[in-house]
Amino acid sequence: MNGEQPESDFEHGRATKIGILVCNLGTPDAPTTTAVRRFLSEFLSDTRVVELPRLLWLPILHGIVLRLRPRRSAAAYAKIWRDDGSPLMAISLRQGAAIGSAIEAQLPGRTEVIVAMRYGEPSIASGLRKLRELNARKILILPLYPQYASSSTASVFDAVSTELEHWRWVPTLRFISDYHADQGYIEALANSVKNYWATHGRGDHLLLSFHGTPKASLLDGDPYHCQCHTTARLLTERLQISETDWSIGFQSRFGWNEWLQPYISDRLQQLGDHGVKQVDVVCPGFAADCLETLEEIELQYAEAFRNAGGGSLRYIPALNDSDDHVEMLASLVLRNLAGWREAEPDWDATLDKNEREAATARAMAMKSRLSE
Repeated sequence: MNGEQPESDFEHGRATKIGILVCNLGTPDAPTTTAVRRFLSEFLSDTRVVELPRLLWLPILHGIVLRLRPRRSAAAYAKIWRDDGSPLMAISLRQGAAIGSAIEAQLPGRTEVIVAMRYGEPSIASGLRKLRELNARKILILPLYPQYASSSTASVFDAVSTELEHWRWVPTLRFISDYHADQGYIEALANSVKNYWATHGRGDHLLLSFHGTPKASLLDGDPYHCQCHTTARLLTERLQISETDWSIGFQSRFGWNEWLQPYISDRLQQLGDHGVKQVDVVCPGFAADCLETLEEIELQYAEAFRNAGGGSLRYIPALNDSDDHVEMLASLVLRNLAGWREAEPDWDATLDKNEREAATARAMAMKSRLSE
């Protein structure tokens, strides 16, 4: 047995769809120790996320990390949890619905958009199966990670590949690996910052914070560090601000190894030491607000900046489901559907009713004979 899932319910002549799977990292089901432990177990067991040898890492994970970290993380999640649940989940679902509406306006009746999470639910596997049920025979994967990293983007590809290993009829597949320099993305980021400044005034310094990764990943050839700096350069050029008025930092360090620098904690200390009183922070690597932005940046690092002798730290929200962001993502999808967008002759769809019934009857007769 090869483990393939049968598709005995396939109907000849049924119109095919183009599927778009919009993926983000994921979130616990609830801000509880049990739910967070379950989420972290899946997340930190991913060999893309923690590249240590399993014989070394798994005893640490199950013997130390999953005994101590879930309680602290659950308390952090509780601070940002909303009436509609996890911010990341609620925002991602709104993004998916809005992207679907925008694409439907361009390709009526031809596409289906499904939101999935790399860890937790709804899973990438369940999202792909839903698209199969909707008869999507061409599928575009959109990870909502503007900058490519092995620990995030490539992990999505792994999950897709693992699920498709079990499909008898593998769909035509495309994968968007990054959009760190996309003109629409940079424009949406710049508009977000400008709109914030127009409403709240401009701070003394703009800090661009990206999620950190181990330095070893850079040395091993991961392009993430370079793409973060490219995004930062393009954004600040678009904002037309001086090099002395902005800087870059990396957050969310985990473990004892060296990660990409400068660490945002060090950067905030430097800004405080230099008498900067108001820092505006934008996180161009996060497509939706989540624990790392709403709790780590807006709460933890705001306090750290005050303790460093600074004044106020103001967080500029992620692009979330803003009109600019949805328009940009829909445009990105449509460009990557080139060749799929045009009406293509579908052999099954050209059959008339009698031909379809005859083809189905032949298939069923063949299946019956082979099973005897």
